Amino acid sequence: MMLKLNDPVTKLSGVGPQLASKLERVHVRTVQDVLFHLPHRYEDKTTVSPIGALLPEMSSVVIGKIDLAQVVFGRRRSLLVKISDGTGSLTIRMFHFNRAQEKSFQRGLWVRAFGEARRGAKGLELIHPEYRVSADEPQGGLDTTLTPVYPTTDGVSQLLWRKLSDQVLSSAFTDLNELIDRRCLPPQMQQAYEAASLQQALATLHRPNADLNMAAMQQANSAAHQRLIMEELLAHHFSLRKTKDLRGRDRAPVLEPDQSVNQRFLANLSFSLTGAQQRVCKEVTEDLMTQTPTMRLVQGDVGSGKTVVAAMAMLQAASCHVQTVLMAPTELLAEQHFQTLSAWFNELGIEVGWLASKTPAKQKRDTIARLANGELLVAVGTHALIQEAVDYRLLGLVVIDEQHRFGVEQRLALRAKTPKGQVPHQLVMTATPIPRTLAMTFYADLDVSSIDELPPGRKAVETVVIPAQSRRDEVIQRVLAACQQGRQVYWVCPLIEESEALEAQAATDTAEELSDALKSLNVGLVHGRLKPKDKEQVMARFRAGELDLLVATTVIEVGVDVPNASLMVIENAERMGLAQLHQLRGRVGRGREQSFCILLYHTPLSQHARERLKTLRETNDGFVIAQKDLEIRGAGELLGTRQTGSISFKVADLIRDQHLLPSVEGSAKKLLKLTPQHVDALIERWVGSKENYVNA
Repeated sequence: MMLKLNDPVTKLSGVGPQLASKLERVHVRTVQDVLFHLPHRYEDKTTVSPIGALLPEMSSVVIGKIDLAQVVFGRRRSLLVKISDGTGSLTIRMFHFNRAQEKSFQRGLWVRAFGEARRGAKGLELIHPEYRVSADEPQGGLDTTLTPVYPTTDGVSQLLWRKLSDQVLSSAFTDLNELIDRRCLPPQMQQAYEAASLQQALATLHRPNADLNMAAMQQANSAAHQRLIMEELLAHHFSLRKTKDLRGRDRAPVLEPDQSVNQRFLANLSFSLTGAQQRVCKEVTEDLMTQTPTMRLVQGDVGSGKTVVAAMAMLQAASCHVQTVLMAPTELLAEQHFQTLSAWFNELGIEVGWLASKTPAKQKRDTIARLANGELLVAVGTHALIQEAVDYRLLGLVVIDEQHRFGVEQRLALRAKTPKGQVPHQLVMTATPIPRTLAMTFYADLDVSSIDELPPGRKAVETVVIPAQSRRDEVIQRVLAACQQGRQVYWVCPLIEESEALEAQAATDTAEELSDALKSLNVGLVHGRLKPKDKEQVMARFRAGELDLLVATTVIEVGVDVPNASLMVIENAERMGLAQLHQLRGRVGRGREQSFCILLYHTPLSQHARERLKTLRETNDGFVIAQKDLEIRGAGELLGTRQTGSISFKVADLIRDQHLLPSVEGSAKKLLKLTPQHVDALIERWVGSKENYVNA
């Protein structure tokens, strides 16, 4: 079947309305979207590795004979299968298994397995690998290409992505045009374009031959990667320019500050603003006094005082009888903002409304009615602020906390709740500092303010790095001592597998272990698999002091303010990126007591892991850490995901590909001069309808 790029995805075999709606979640709507939905990593199942040659964190195919298979009972039941191949032995460990699987692992049979080798109590282990059991030693049957692993969503398996991309790759597209004139590119990029056509480059990324350099494919150093990376960076550059031009035509309400109200507000505070806070407040105030819609990013470390800057902006809007809202990603964080703003604003006679999913029905109806008639000028809440039933008489300022934690559609929906012909000013806050080079490029359409000074009296968190294998019991005793002194403790179990279920199980196992070891303490557990209501209930109990120890996954990275928590333990710290470790550490040190962060690591450490842990031990400055993260890159990406800010990239990576950024603007100018007619098609290919997200 001959396909066209703009054909709906339902033209592909096996794609009905139900699957199409799932693909929509990852912005795959057309055949072109499937073609440009590219793998983010690869697995090598083309060769067999001797078991004796395996190293920790190495993924490989192994073949071995079963020496022993047994079900063991500890804190949790598991099936252990020991295999060997003459060069060494390892253990296959399965937590989820049925009777048929247990019976299939018979001594003397052969197993071909693929997975990541991990250090176990008695040597290397493969946990829940792909496997096949056979009576004879397996011969052949290996993959002929590197196996792509695609970004995905619930209900769309890797096998399904490969079937969809197979269909698309088999079509000889007559409408797949080159949109970049090579004369616009720097010399090194011209070479990448000459090495392969666009269709060849896409085929290479979807189905790389086994003889290609695996490291080059994983690090996106191949010519196929490079030509597509440059094209995507140009597309996003044009998208930013286009949306910025469009926003320049919009109009927002002009908000003049009321100096007498500001003076009363500042006089009522129990602290004085730092110099950095005063500078940023001045920048925001001047923004709001213009009719050009403000789009300002306020970044600063945890505890630097971003909330009071937001409060000053909201006060400026309310003083002009214009409505303003603050939206936070979780009810817990939103409630903290509500309580803080209520305490500040009530003294000025300004009521703060509250809107969240758990708001009582009568109160919710009343709040919605008062927002609609303009009686209520200030509201704080979660996504409930953008429900269809909620209308505003004149929404003039939107404050978004932790921008990258929100779905873009939610931010757009809030922006749309304004009178026709007007848009609100937007102030977005983040505690994840962004290196200047990235801010200048990716946030080119935003004004960026940095609060680079902590309030006086705040003590820096002391960070220690400890090997888990030999000193875990010592750390557990330190947790007990802290709780006996009336303090509270976090114990964080970060994501190790690409599976929320396995992450949740790891946290559950740790909570059981610590409950057994620390019987005198009240231990709570929170992870991403809990229902939001249950999650927030546990976190609220911890905040209220009812729990001594909170075992958690990285869901507590943002949104918990517990001044009494003075100790954090982070497991497997060597696997995490600097930015995320720094965010987690920021959950302690919020009170006046000296706080500590213990980074537990497992050997052997890679060079990058050593650098990351050393940096965390030596500095608490988020801006220094962000710059160091940019320099060493590490295992994580700048914000912990492939999504930087509000645009997710298919193949480009702003950290890895920063050396290309200086040439993007020059190439864009040349392209506009030579082939301006290609700009919209370039945006549609790589950004699609997401071009509007920059406004969100």
